[in-house]
This record gives sequence, C-alpha cells and structure tokens, in this order.
Amino acid sequence: MKKIAIPVSEGILSAHFGHAPYFYFYYVEDGKIIKEQMEMPPPHEFGVIPNWLAENEVTDLITGGIGPKAVDILNNRNINVFTGAPADNPAEIIRKFIAGTLKTTANLCNHDHNHDHNCEH
Repeated sequence: MKKIAIPVSEGILSAHFGHAPYFYFYYVEDGKIIKEQMEMPPPHEFGVIPNWLAENEVTDLITGGIGPKAVDILNNRNINVFTGAPADNPAEIIRKFIAGTLKTTANLCNHDHNHDHNCEH
C-alpha cells in the first residue's frame, strides 16, 4: 500500500510545500484509493515537515515547489518526491498520479535568497 501526501492551500495543490496549511493523505492499494484524510502539518521549520511526513509513514509526496534540502530529507527517509505538479485539486492530482498521467517537472526552490522569496512556481 502507498500513502501519498499532497500539500494543499485554498483547495488546490500548494505552490510551496513548506507553507501548505493542510496535507491530503491518500491510501492507495492496487490502483484504488481506499482511504483519504486531511491533516494540519506542524509549524514550518527546517526539517520538521519532511520528518512529520516520514513519521506518518508517507511513501510518496506530490508537490508544486520544494527546496532541495527538503527533498534530500524526504529521500533519506525513503519518500519518493514528485515536484512541479500543476495547481489542481487534490482529487484530480491523485487520479492522474494513479493513472500514470500526472505531469511533473523539477521545480526546486533555492532558499539562499531572501525569505520573502519567489520560487518561480
């Protein structure tokens, strides 16, 4: 079984992983959603959300933009990261992901700049 996390803001995929007010968790087995739930993540601090996802046994993360250090933590915790997904509602994103038609790109944020940044996503 896979547990897939999608960061959500205002009903669609959040443009920035670390600032999403909610995460949708989809439990997928044999290509079917068997359960879904919405959870509020802990406050945004370095490494906290990636480790929270690992503690919640997430296997895959689908996100818009994300920093490379967060990707490293997630990968080291055996979580597959799919970045650059289009802004859409989580139900449509998970449907496309299961069908193998979700288009993603490498949309990584460089956090060496001012914290009021634009990650171009």
